[in-house]
Formats: sequence, C-alpha cells, structure tokens
Amino acid sequence: MPQTVRLTTHIPASPDKIWQELQTSRLLQYVARGLVRFVPAGGKAFPDVWTEGRYKAWLLLFGFFPIGWQVIGLEFPPSDGQHKRLRDNGCGWLIRTWDHLITIAPEGEGTRYTDEVRIDAGWLTVPVTLFARVFYAHRQRRWIKLANSGFDYQG
Repeated sequence: MPQTVRLTTHIPASPDKIWQELQTSRLLQYVARGLVRFVPAGGKAFPDVWTEGRYKAWLLLFGFFPIGWQVIGLEFPPSDGQHKRLRDNGCGWLIRTWDHLITIAPEGEGTRYTDEVRIDAGWLTVPVTLFARVFYAHRQRRWIKLANSGFDYQG
C-alpha cells in the first residue's frame, strides 16, 4: 500500500530565488550531499538547468554505497499564481512509485517550501518511507543552510 511523506519548512529567501535554484542540478547534489549522491547514468552529466524529461541516476548512500538506480521524471506543473511546483514522477530499482512534488510559496520574508512524496515499493514501502522522512528533513536543513550562506555552494 502506497505511503505519503509531507514535510514543510520556511526558507529565508525569496520564492523567486528558491525557484531559480530549484531548477538546477547543482542544487539536487548540494541538498542531498552527506546522505545520497546522484550519479548520472549513461556517462552524461545532468544538465545545469533541468528541463522536463526523464533522467536516470545511480544512487550512492553516504556518497559511496550503491543502492540502485532511480529515474528522475521531471515535470513543471502550471503555477496557480502563488504556488510554483516541480514534480519528480520517478521510479527506481526497488521503488515502483516515487512521486515527489515540491511546492514553493511566499511566506513572510521568505518561502514556504514543501516536499510531498507518494511511495510504493511493495513490501519495502514502510522502510523506504522511513528513509524518505530522513532524506527530506536532511534536504530541508541543507536548503536553509544554503540560503543562510547567501547561496554559497562551497560553504
């Protein structure tokens, strides 16, 4: 039975800046660093700026332990004027469904950022869902760190 994880945080940066960074592959690598590394499959690098499409990546837990592959299926659902969204309708080696929706919206002097992912991994759904909670909390902490550094990716 599919499970859903939803985590929301406040990022101290404008929605326009968050949206701009969200569309880059360097952001994915930065926010996942320390927990998961995404290595493009097929010998091609990820594009600097994402476009709609499907990208296959090998996943390395803690940056070195192989845990299979993932298809990142990027879509940009229409904005409703206040909310912007990016969807990764992906799947993986052990995961039938990894339907991740990122929603950003203005909130005070910054941005309300939400990760919501629906997961179906058969009998592994519960442990994968627990991992997703840790993964998205980690990503959101890294987002805040990046925003607080003035988007210094080296820091």
